[in-house]
Amino acid sequence: MNAAASAGDGLSLVHRFEPGSAARPPILLLHGTGGDEGDLLPLGARVAPGAALLSPRGPVLENGMPRFFRRLAEGVFDEADVIARAHQLADFVDGARTTYGLASPIALGFSNGANIAAAMLMLRPRVLAGAVLIRAMVPLQAPPEAALDGVPVLILSGMLDPIVPEENAARLARQLSERGARVTHEQLPVGHGLSQADLSIAADWLARERS
Repeated sequence: MNAAASAGDGLSLVHRFEPGSAARPPILLLHGTGGDEGDLLPLGARVAPGAALLSPRGPVLENGMPRFFRRLAEGVFDEADVIARAHQLADFVDGARTTYGLASPIALGFSNGANIAAAMLMLRPRVLAGAVLIRAMVPLQAPPEAALDGVPVLILSGMLDPIVPEENAARLARQLSERGARVTHEQLPVGHGLSQADLSIAADWLARERS
């Protein structure tokens, strides 16, 4: 099923929705800079076969490339916009759950998409059932307190990543753990791009979380 805000469904973001089995948690796919609502659908089908897939397009443009929030420079975020866009995305997810009859989704985000998912976990902790954060970094320097109460989170970092310093990814893992999330942080010998190892680890982790 294709769905878009312009189609009159009442949802705030252009998106794609692929129905799936109610026996699997739905997956919220959040693309990186320059991606769109179709970008991660093949990845979602591969790592979570049979799951419903909800994939919005980031509403912010940077030199014509969709993103989920504004940044001031590489690795320097407009934190006021991060907060506003995280709430916008959370509201979209709540609306999509009603429209499509979905349970709370697990977010699977890459780069900018992983960063907005991390922000949403700390700003709207009840929206997501879990998250796979690939090449995520700290989205808010002073995040609010949140009760994540055992929400499972997988962070996949690249030891050769030129964009996300190891310390920054480790700090994000600490922030989420301190707020009660059940965090698994894997550091892989890769750069910023997606790798086969990311897909294998994410698929195994999602399968365990379903069981």
